[in-house]
Amino acid sequence: YTRCVDFWGPVSNFGIPVAAVLDTQKSPDLISGKMTLALCIYSATFMRYSLAVQPKNYLLFACHLINEGAQLTQGYRFLNYHNWGGKEKMNLAGAVEASKEKAQEVEAKVKDAVSKK
Repeated sequence: YTRCVDFWGPVSNFGIPVAAVLDTQKSPDLISGKMTLALCIYSATFMRYSLAVQPKNYLLFACHLINEGAQLTQGYRFLNYHNWGGKEKMNLAGAVEASKEKAQEVEAKVKDAVSKK
């Protein structure tokens, strides 16, 4: 029974790092700094635990190693967005894109007006 739990527990736990890796593709304004910090501590704790037990649980270690990497990535993205100018860069990129769209609309109207003459 113990061998079964040693395998299926970490396997089912892999949903956490899978979700974390997928979250790295979402907008940084959705990241919770407190939750990211909590998950970093959680994963580091269980990485240590997985090597402290006998027999060592390398599957659990791998699960939390992946999650730790994803959470550290999220932490960097959070700090970049909120503290290091990422929000301003994102807003500027949005304004530039809106300006391009408006210029294209004006260009189309001018071409239409010129073609009617």
